[in-house]
Amino acid sequence: MTDLANDLFLRACLRQPTERTPVWMMRQAGRYLPEYRATRAKAGDFLTLCKTPELACEVTLQPVELVGVDAAILFSDILVVPEAMGMELLFTAGEGPKFPQPIRTAADVARLPVPDPMVELKYVMDAIALIRRSLAGRVPLIGFSGSPWTLATYAVEGGGSKNFSVIKKMLFNDPQTLHQLLDKLADSVAVYLNAQIASGVQAVQIFDTWGGVLTTSDYREFSLHYMQKILDQLTRDHDGRRVPVILYTKGGMGWLEQIAATGCDVVGLDWTIDIDRAKARIGDQVALQGNMDPCMLYANPDRIRSEVRDILARFGEGCGHIFNLGHGITPDVPVAHARAFIQAVKEESPAFHRQAAA
Repeated sequence: MTDLANDLFLRACLRQPTERTPVWMMRQAGRYLPEYRATRAKAGDFLTLCKTPELACEVTLQPVELVGVDAAILFSDILVVPEAMGMELLFTAGEGPKFPQPIRTAADVARLPVPDPMVELKYVMDAIALIRRSLAGRVPLIGFSGSPWTLATYAVEGGGSKNFSVIKKMLFNDPQTLHQLLDKLADSVAVYLNAQIASGVQAVQIFDTWGGVLTTSDYREFSLHYMQKILDQLTRDHDGRRVPVILYTKGGMGWLEQIAATGCDVVGLDWTIDIDRAKARIGDQVALQGNMDPCMLYANPDRIRSEVRDILARFGEGCGHIFNLGHGITPDVPVAHARAFIQAVKEESPAFHRQAAA
């Protein structure tokens, strides 16, 4: 299928037979790695790290080389998209991302352009090209973006939020303005992901981190609808190969059927659902990615291995499972525990792929 030395991840995304279950971790290039912390210190600040292709490449490769994951994921941040649309973005130590001039009115939305990713986000495309060369076919490279709803929460709230009151006021009192913002964000994400694909990523994931704060009807209208709009615009085949698309809504396990119906290739699972139940519901339509509780990595390696065995057994034999955490790895996890997790999946999963190995 590919010229990759290890294409397990891509085959699993397409529910093709694999000799074992591939594994990677969301937020795998992060602060739990001393090497990442050293590179970030060299950059001086987080946005410089994101915008310097050589440094972004360095940290993208670290978990491949140091932890042994089966896929690399582009090092960047979801908020580079609204920044490319003209919003000032600040990362303040201890406070997270801030937009000093949040979107609050229809006039604010009207001023936002759909960016040209080969201009405003060229540093991302340069990083992708450099990463692909540096990976030299060892593992696939995943690109990503935030979902329109998730990007809108930051743009409207002005940063992170505990109760999302500002954007929900807009949703309830001025839905037309919110729809205009989400529509523009969907178009921006679509062209951004297509540029990533053209530049060399071999799969893409849409992170709908805050979709789970919505009611069912609001999720369909204000989040899923716009992820569907992105999927309808995406390049799904490139250089003679399928480009898998992963949709991940944290807190969205009640809506798996609707997510799978978008036509995505993989549905990401958080840790609040047993994977056997998810497989029974949508496993005949899509591959499943997940779904160990990230806090399990605080446990000792034997307990981690036991949890890996349980999730593998729940999924059962057959193809279509990418092992991952149910959300991103936390910064204070011991590196040895992350390695033990990856190794456990590699050692325990072949028993569930006997037919592929035969």
